Amino acid sequence: MKKSIHRRIVIGDVHGHYNALMTLLEAIAPSTEDEVYFLGDLIDRGPQSFQVVDFVQASPFYCLLGNHEQLLLDSFGNQQNQQTIMQVWLYSGGHSTLASYRQEGISILSEHIEWMRTLPTHLDLGDIWLVHAGVHPQMPIDEQSIDQFCWIRDEFHSITKPYFPDKLIITGHTITFTLPKVPPGKIAQGQGWLDIDTGAYHRKSGWLTALDITNSIVYQVNVFEETLRTLPLEKAITKVEPQLVLPRN
Repeated sequence: MKKSIHRRIVIGDVHGHYNALMTLLEAIAPSTEDEVYFLGDLIDRGPQSFQVVDFVQASPFYCLLGNHEQLLLDSFGNQQNQQTIMQVWLYSGGHSTLASYRQEGISILSEHIEWMRTLPTHLDLGDIWLVHAGVHPQMPIDEQSIDQFCWIRDEFHSITKPYFPDKLIITGHTITFTLPKVPPGKIAQGQGWLDIDTGAYHRKSGWLTALDITNSIVYQVNVFEETLRTLPLEKAITKVEPQLVLPRN
């Protein structure tokens, strides 16, 4: 009998699209031996943030902290300028998240907030390093924080050599078609990194992406067209030239 090999599967930014996530997981059909990782940004912009968070929290899957979870946490924290922070979150898609919790009540939102506070900013899988946004190429890893792990963009995407010599960094956060010459729905590949946030909520794309690392297979569901496709990783990738992505001043 052939010995089964467990899969490692990474899912990009869901942004409240529960139905698409269920279609994606049905296609992947993870077993109890498989490891499934969410890269954060479960919430905001889509219509079913409550359902997504409730499902992931109750699942055996792993989940990272995304910048949208951090915006929610900051909005219900004790920081100064609380009203301003809340307005930033609401403007960034928080209105749809609050609407999805309206029937569930404040108690379940409070429970989910406490769960989000426990989410890690990154996970080291040995040969793979998972993080929501990326890392700062000029900073040691132990000096970096939520500011880099959940928010960085240009400095990370413009690196000219891999940050880790022996690990591939997989991220979400930046919609891939916003990077130079990357078509909607494609995974972006740079120097030592892959970005799999293909913009599930965005009308220009609509693709929610999962990557089966073990078998180099990409699963994608289009939120708007309600279509599913599966393709080899090499056919899903567009390479990004680092010199084309310049840090902002």
